[in-house]
Amino acid sequence: MNETPMQVIDAIYNRRAIKQFDAEHRMTDAEETELLEATIQAPTSFNIQHWRFVILRDPELRSKIRKEFGNDQAQMTDASLLVLFTADMKAWNKEPSRYFSNAPKEVAEMLVNWMGPFHEGREWLQRDEAQRSIGMAMQTMMLAAQGMGYQSCPMIGFDIEKVAQLINLPADYVMGPMVAIGKGTKEAWPKPGQLPLGDVVFENGF
Repeated sequence: MNETPMQVIDAIYNRRAIKQFDAEHRMTDAEETELLEATIQAPTSFNIQHWRFVILRDPELRSKIRKEFGNDQAQMTDASLLVLFTADMKAWNKEPSRYFSNAPKEVAEMLVNWMGPFHEGREWLQRDEAQRSIGMAMQTMMLAAQGMGYQSCPMIGFDIEKVAQLINLPADYVMGPMVAIGKGTKEAWPKPGQLPLGDVVFENGF
């Protein structure tokens, strides 16, 4: 990790989707742990923490995904770390009390009792919540990586069904994007442009 940590606002502005990585670079175990521990600080509804991170470490698996199902994206094999984001849509119904192990008893009981009725029979909500949580965890990981002096690239350009089969994705899980992390070897293009705030921010309604 850098001796002088990057400020959060700097990480936000400096993070870019990098496509070229040093294929020889490897993150240390300690760096991986630091990155993942930071990632799981991302918020989730009811503190369900239903994201499940699949570290695609096997070089042959990564090569297969790149060549057969990943549109030959070099970062899939060259990045130091390739993480596939998934989430358990039924985590709300799997020992929910464990999500509040450090909370006061009355708070834990209240939230556990709310969790079932909130999710039960609302499959669309379960899926939406899973994807929302994946998105927040992805951004947390990419900003953490930037702060650690690494670059990242989020990716959806792969065959979701084929990759799901390769990793034996459980039936009640949802698939999200991948994030490549590593040492970038080429600067990103200039930012193509952000919409002005006036186009995207509204007061009290449209």
